[in-house]
Amino acid sequence: MEATEIAEKIRGEHEAHSAEADATFRKYTGIYLGIIAMLLAITALGGAHATKTIVNSNIQASDTYGFYQARNIRQTAYQIAAEQLEAELLAQPAMPEAAKAKLEQMVKRDRERVDRYESDPSTGEGKKELLAKAKGLEATRDHAAAQDPNFDYAEALFQIAIVLGSVSIVAASRPLVNLSGVLAIAGTLLMINGYFLLVHLPFE
Repeated sequence: MEATEIAEKIRGEHEAHSAEADATFRKYTGIYLGIIAMLLAITALGGAHATKTIVNSNIQASDTYGFYQARNIRQTAYQIAAEQLEAELLAQPAMPEAAKAKLEQMVKRDRERVDRYESDPSTGEGKKELLAKAKGLEATRDHAAAQDPNFDYAEALFQIAIVLGSVSIVAASRPLVNLSGVLAIAGTLLMINGYFLLVHLPFE
Protein backbone atom coordinates (compact mmCIF):
# COMPACT_ATOMS: atom_id res chain seq x y z
CA MET A 1 0.00 0.00 0.00
CA GLU A 2 1.44 3.33 -1.02
CA ALA A 3 1.88 6.30 1.30
CA THR A 4 -0.80 8.32 -0.52
CA GLU A 5 -3.33 5.54 -0.04
CA ILE A 6 -2.54 5.36 3.67
CA ALA A 7 -2.90 9.14 3.99
CA GLU A 8 -6.25 9.11 2.20
CA LYS A 9 -7.48 6.28 4.40
CA ILE A 10 -6.46 8.14 7.58
CA ARG A 11 -8.08 11.34 6.31
CA GLY A 12 -11.27 9.46 5.44
CA GLU A 13 -11.43 7.88 8.87
CA HIS A 14 -10.85 11.28 10.50
CA GLU A 15 -13.60 12.90 8.43
CA ALA A 16 -16.00 10.07 9.26
CA HIS A 17 -15.18 10.42 12.94
CA SER A 18 -15.60 14.20 12.75
CA ALA A 19 -18.96 13.88 10.98
CA GLU A 20 -20.16 11.43 13.61
CA ALA A 21 -19.02 13.76 16.40
CA ASP A 22 -20.80 16.71 14.76
CA ALA A 23 -23.99 14.70 14.41
CA THR A 24 -23.86 13.78 18.08
CA PHE A 25 -23.12 17.39 18.99
CA ARG A 26 -26.10 18.65 16.98
CA LYS A 27 -28.40 16.05 18.52
CA TYR A 28 -27.56 16.99 22.11
CA THR A 29 -27.57 20.70 21.32
CA GLY A 30 -31.08 20.28 19.94
CA ILE A 31 -32.18 18.63 23.18
CA TYR A 32 -30.51 21.41 25.14
CA LEU A 33 -32.39 24.05 23.13
CA GLY A 34 -35.66 22.26 23.86
CA ILE A 35 -34.95 22.53 27.58
CA ILE A 36 -34.12 26.23 27.24
CA ALA A 37 -37.36 26.79 25.32
CA MET A 38 -39.26 25.13 28.18
CA LEU A 39 -37.53 27.38 30.73
CA LEU A 40 -38.35 30.40 28.57
CA ALA A 41 -42.05 29.42 28.63
CA ILE A 42 -41.98 29.05 32.43
CA THR A 43 -40.28 32.43 32.74
CA ALA A 44 -42.81 34.10 30.45
CA LEU A 45 -45.62 32.65 32.60
CA GLY A 46 -44.05 34.07 35.75
CA GLY A 47 -43.54 37.47 34.13
CA ALA A 48 -47.13 37.63 32.91
CA HIS A 49 -48.43 36.71 36.37
CA ALA A 50 -46.23 39.35 38.04
CA THR A 51 -47.45 42.03 35.63
CA LYS A 52 -51.08 41.03 36.19
CA THR A 53 -50.58 41.13 39.96
CA ILE A 54 -49.03 44.61 39.77
CA VAL A 55 -51.95 46.00 37.78
CA ASN A 56 -54.71 44.32 39.78
CA SER A 57 -53.22 45.09 43.20
CA ASN A 58 -52.65 48.72 42.23
CA ILE A 59 -56.27 49.12 41.10
CA GLN A 60 -57.63 47.41 44.22
CA ALA A 61 -55.41 49.48 46.51
CA SER A 62 -56.58 52.68 44.81
CA ASP A 63 -60.25 51.64 45.15
CA THR A 64 -59.74 50.74 48.81
CA TYR A 65 -58.14 54.11 49.56
CA GLY A 66 -61.06 55.78 47.79
CA PHE A 67 -63.53 53.86 49.98
CA TYR A 68 -61.45 54.78 53.02
CA GLN A 69 -61.72 58.48 52.15
CA ALA A 70 -65.49 58.19 51.68
CA ARG A 71 -65.83 56.52 55.08
CA ASN A 72 -63.65 59.23 56.61
CA ILE A 73 -65.90 61.98 55.19
CA ARG A 74 -69.02 60.30 56.55
CA GLN A 75 -67.40 59.75 59.93
CA THR A 76 -66.47 63.43 60.10
CA ALA A 77 -70.03 64.45 59.23
CA TYR A 78 -71.47 62.35 62.07
CA GLN A 79 -68.77 63.61 64.43
CA ILE A 80 -69.73 67.22 63.67
CA ALA A 81 -73.44 66.42 64.04
CA ALA A 82 -72.87 64.81 67.46
CA GLU A 83 -70.83 67.78 68.67
CA GLN A 84 -73.49 70.23 67.52
CA LEU A 85 -76.19 68.32 69.37
CA GLU A 86 -74.03 68.17 72.52
CA ALA A 87 -73.46 71.92 72.29
CA GLU A 88 -77.20 72.47 71.97
CA LEU A 89 -77.82 70.38 75.09
CA LEU A 90 -75.30 72.44 77.03
CA ALA A 91 -76.72 75.73 75.74
CA GLN A 92 -80.27 74.89 76.80
CA PRO A 93 -80.17 73.31 80.25
CA ALA A 94 -83.88 74.13 80.78
CA MET A 95 -84.90 72.08 77.77
CA PRO A 96 -87.94 69.84 78.34
CA GLU A 97 -87.00 66.31 79.35
CA ALA A 98 -88.63 64.73 76.29
CA ALA A 99 -86.65 66.95 73.91
CA LYS A 100 -83.49 66.43 75.93
CA ALA A 101 -83.92 62.64 75.82
CA LYS A 102 -84.48 62.80 72.07
CA LEU A 103 -81.30 64.81 71.53
CA GLU A 104 -79.29 62.51 73.79
CA GLN A 105 -80.55 59.54 71.77
CA MET A 106 -79.46 61.25 68.55
CA VAL A 107 -76.03 61.98 70.04
CA LYS A 108 -75.62 58.35 71.06
CA ARG A 109 -76.64 57.17 67.58
CA ASP A 110 -74.15 59.50 65.89
CA ARG A 111 -71.36 58.49 68.29
CA GLU A 112 -72.02 54.81 67.54
CA ARG A 113 -71.80 55.52 63.83
CA VAL A 114 -68.54 57.39 64.33
CA ASP A 115 -67.13 54.38 66.18
CA ARG A 116 -68.39 51.97 63.51
CA TYR A 117 -66.79 54.00 60.74
CA GLU A 118 -63.52 53.92 62.67
CA SER A 119 -63.49 50.13 63.05
CA ASP A 120 -65.98 47.47 62.00
CA PRO A 121 -64.47 43.95 62.12
CA SER A 122 -67.83 42.34 61.31
CA THR A 123 -67.93 43.83 57.79
CA GLY A 124 -64.28 44.74 57.31
CA GLU A 125 -65.37 48.18 56.13
CA GLY A 126 -64.15 50.30 59.02
CA LYS A 127 -61.33 52.78 58.41
CA LYS A 128 -58.92 50.64 60.40
CA GLU A 129 -59.70 47.50 58.36
CA LEU A 130 -59.70 49.36 55.04
CA LEU A 131 -56.32 50.92 55.73
CA ALA A 132 -54.82 47.54 56.63
CA LYS A 133 -56.31 46.03 53.45
CA ALA A 134 -54.91 48.84 51.28
CA LYS A 135 -51.44 48.47 52.76
CA GLY A 136 -51.59 44.71 52.20
CA LEU A 137 -52.47 45.26 48.54
CA GLU A 138 -49.59 47.72 48.21
CA ALA A 139 -47.23 45.14 49.70
CA THR A 140 -48.45 42.55 47.17
CA ARG A 141 -47.95 45.04 44.35
CA ASP A 142 -44.45 45.95 45.49
CA HIS A 143 -43.48 42.28 45.80
CA ALA A 144 -44.65 41.59 42.25
CA ALA A 145 -42.85 44.71 41.03
CA ALA A 146 -39.63 43.36 42.53
CA GLN A 147 -40.20 40.00 40.81
CA ASP A 148 -40.97 41.35 37.35
CA PRO A 149 -37.49 42.60 36.28
CA ASN A 150 -36.01 39.18 37.07
CA PHE A 151 -38.40 37.57 34.59
CA ASP A 152 -37.75 40.25 31.97
CA TYR A 153 -33.98 39.81 32.06
CA ALA A 154 -34.27 36.02 32.26
CA GLU A 155 -36.47 35.98 29.14
CA ALA A 156 -33.92 38.09 27.25
CA LEU A 157 -31.04 35.81 28.28
CA PHE A 158 -32.96 32.66 27.31
CA GLN A 159 -33.82 34.11 23.92
CA ILE A 160 -30.19 35.04 23.24
CA ALA A 161 -29.10 31.58 24.45
CA ILE A 162 -31.52 29.94 22.02
CA VAL A 163 -30.23 32.05 19.11
CA LEU A 164 -26.60 31.21 19.91
CA GLY A 165 -27.47 27.54 20.34
CA SER A 166 -29.24 27.49 16.98
CA VAL A 167 -26.23 29.08 15.27
CA SER A 168 -23.92 26.59 16.98
CA ILE A 169 -25.91 23.70 15.45
CA VAL A 170 -25.46 25.10 11.95
CA ALA A 171 -21.77 25.88 12.47
CA ALA A 172 -21.09 22.87 14.75
CA SER A 173 -19.41 25.41 17.04
CA ARG A 174 -18.66 24.25 20.59
CA PRO A 175 -17.61 27.71 21.84
CA LEU A 176 -20.96 29.19 20.78
CA VAL A 177 -22.98 26.54 22.60
CA ASN A 178 -20.76 27.04 25.66
CA LEU A 179 -21.53 30.77 25.62
CA SER A 180 -25.20 29.92 25.18
CA GLY A 181 -24.97 27.66 28.23
CA VAL A 182 -23.51 30.45 30.37
CA LEU A 183 -26.36 32.76 29.39
CA ALA A 184 -28.90 30.01 30.04
CA ILE A 185 -27.51 29.43 33.54
CA ALA A 186 -27.74 33.17 34.28
CA GLY A 187 -31.30 33.19 32.95
CA THR A 188 -32.22 30.20 35.11
CA LEU A 189 -30.89 31.91 38.24
CA LEU A 190 -32.88 35.05 37.44
CA MET A 191 -35.99 32.97 36.79
CA ILE A 192 -35.66 31.21 40.15
CA ASN A 193 -35.09 34.56 41.86
CA GLY A 194 -38.16 35.91 40.11
CA TYR A 195 -40.36 33.22 41.62
CA PHE A 196 -38.85 33.14 45.11
CA LEU A 197 -37.24 36.61 45.35
CA LEU A 198 -34.26 35.31 47.29
CA VAL A 199 -32.21 38.39 46.41
CA HIS A 200 -33.41 41.93 45.77
CA LEU A 201 -31.56 43.11 42.69
CA PRO A 202 -30.65 46.76 42.00
CA PHE A 203 -32.58 46.95 38.72
CA GLU A 204 -35.99 46.61 40.38
